[in-house]
Amino acid sequence: MRSRLGPYEGPEGTNRLLYMSAADPEGLFPYGRLGPAQLRAELAHARTEPVPEQAAPGPAGGSSGDPAGTEPDDPAAWAAREAARFRALYARADGAAREVLVHKAVLGCAPLALLSGAWLQWLSDPGNADDPETLHLLTRYAQDVGVGHPRASRGSAWLELLRKLHLSEQAVPASRLSFDRRIADGCFRLPAVLLTMSRFPETFRYEIIGADRCLRAVGLLPALGFVRDALPDAADWDALDLGTTRDATVAGRPEDGGADGAPVRAADGAAVGRGHAWALWALRQWSDALHDALCASLDPAHDMRELLRQRAREGAVYHHDFPLQGRPLAQWLAECVTDPGPLLAALSTSRLIRPGAPDRSPLVNALIGERGPMFRVFSPDDVAVIRRWIASLGASRDADSSDAGSPDPSPVPAPAAALPALPALSAGAGDEGRVPADIREAYHLLQKRADTPALRRFALDHTRRWLAATRLGARRGGLPLPDRWAPGGLRPWLLDQHDRHGAEFEETARVPLPSRGELIDSTVQLAPLTLIDGSWIRGFTDYAEATSDVGHFLFATYWDELGNGEVKLNHPLIYREVLAEMDVRLPPTGSPEFARWPGFRDESFALPVYWLSIGRFPRTFLPEVLGLNLAMELSGVGGSYRRGRLALRAYGFSTRFVDIHNTIDNVATGHSAWAADAIDTYLATLPADDREDIRGRAWERIRTGYLSLQPPGGLRARRVRRMPRGRRRHGSPTA
Repeated sequence: MRSRLGPYEGPEGTNRLLYMSAADPEGLFPYGRLGPAQLRAELAHARTEPVPEQAAPGPAGGSSGDPAGTEPDDPAAWAAREAARFRALYARADGAAREVLVHKAVLGCAPLALLSGAWLQWLSDPGNADDPETLHLLTRYAQDVGVGHPRASRGSAWLELLRKLHLSEQAVPASRLSFDRRIADGCFRLPAVLLTMSRFPETFRYEIIGADRCLRAVGLLPALGFVRDALPDAADWDALDLGTTRDATVAGRPEDGGADGAPVRAADGAAVGRGHAWALWALRQWSDALHDALCASLDPAHDMRELLRQRAREGAVYHHDFPLQGRPLAQWLAECVTDPGPLLAALSTSRLIRPGAPDRSPLVNALIGERGPMFRVFSPDDVAVIRRWIASLGASRDADSSDAGSPDPSPVPAPAAALPALPALSAGAGDEGRVPADIREAYHLLQKRADTPALRRFALDHTRRWLAATRLGARRGGLPLPDRWAPGGLRPWLLDQHDRHGAEFEETARVPLPSRGELIDSTVQLAPLTLIDGSWIRGFTDYAEATSDVGHFLFATYWDELGNGEVKLNHPLIYREVLAEMDVRLPPTGSPEFARWPGFRDESFALPVYWLSIGRFPRTFLPEVLGLNLAMELSGVGGSYRRGRLALRAYGFSTRFVDIHNTIDNVATGHSAWAADAIDTYLATLPADDREDIRGRAWERIRTGYLSLQPPGGLRARRVRRMPRGRRRHGSPTA
């Protein structure tokens, strides 16, 4: 029988294509016809689908429905019963079949497990970075990605399991998993929808929270219970259990909220309920289908039929001269694309097969052997399927079975009706959106994670213009960064710069401090910049980037800027406390009122809009972001932060904001050091061929990014940086 998960359909399969697209940190959503309306329709399935029959798992696997007396929406109870059902299936299998079940269970869980927690990746943005709920969610996400360490995410732990089982050929990056023909298209639906919802965080914030609660209550995916029993040392099982807390340094505080999830306002409870109900419904659908597929695989003939189906199209091109029961094998193969049963039956009685004896069967020891005409046509996994089927034929005949394609040894529930297909993806069919009218509107719109083609073009164009103006000015003067990157790294240079900052501070010790009014004005005008602290690296909250060798430095920096999940350490909130001492109370950063607040000058939005623009492209502008990050983290250490402290203290204002930055940005173990290490890590991975000068070109882009924090002035540079002509309806150009 065919599993309701569906066969491999190639990368064009709707679920796998959506999975691949949604895993792209720079992907544009809405994507064609797939947007919030279609996602809401998907969420509605949980309300319209009938609840499974109330039945305990029987000897043949039965239903995963909840027995009478239990709550149908209790994920933990369901997961426990479902895990028992999979264990019972594994217990009935023989030695060879057990290995098959382990591999198929691991592969079936891979699309979700490789991105465990990724649905939380965009719930923080510059406009809500001081919100306690957001900080709680960011804490949970930091645990999932293993903040501060490369390749330490829950998904990385899953990748290690795949590698130990030799199943990881197409698992890096995770989006490439969509090409793995061993995984059915249906296995991608749940994670694909979750990832796509994560690209609409403003729309589906609470549905995501609800789904996350459900998944963490489930903990270890039920299909993995027997795998953990069989291979207790093959994986970090605690990391693969979403219900566990991984890192004591980012957990256990009172505001963490425990396993129940983030505290949620009552008005959003309905959305949380929708997300929770959908996640459990989707888990049921997927787990039932995976159980059916594993149950079917207890019969070696099932996997042999699927192998023939998968390979029939390419094989039909050949074998026109090879007869099988009076017909060319090519004809059998052509028909096998839709129905492999007749070919399987014909093969079982042919001279190619010795029932029960794979080693004596010409199909194995001659045709596909190292000297055969089909050598390496089948992979080692394919050969294992063939051998297992041939071995089973002897047992079948001993049992007086004459049908090589005999039914499964245990009953398999009939597949449920197919789920409604997700909309086909087609680029260019979505809403174009609007271009920001001026720099203030750009500041407001760019804080959100949601994107439109028009806003994407604006951000990309604005970033390119800013960098072009930076390169234009760089030709006229030197840069603090060395002309060439040395393999010894940037740490020695970093110490030199720190010494220079210290010397400059001493030299300016007698320079008069600004007046109280000047200090307040500069503090206010810096608010649009400071209150979106870390926005230039927000693209590195994306799951793949946050765990990479380079990106983990930047995600750890972002995590620090927002206070490691603690309200009392959150930099935007600390800055607002200073403003409050100055009798300045601003609207919420993400609100339109903040961008239009009359106390700001237009030029105060210039650098923030550049940060918000480049932060949307962690891959396209990686070298420039690395340079900008170094400039930003190093800019005040040892010098201007210390002078700022003198001014704030002189007028009785809190110095906490500058104090905390002067310490966490330090050049030994702080953000400045991490910024240098990120650059060194990136450049060390590039070829050192002097003829191509790949490192040299990347270094020049890093130098441009470094200078872009304070781009040179001049009329020509300002013209290059200004907002595109013909797109402004009112307001001033970028300064």
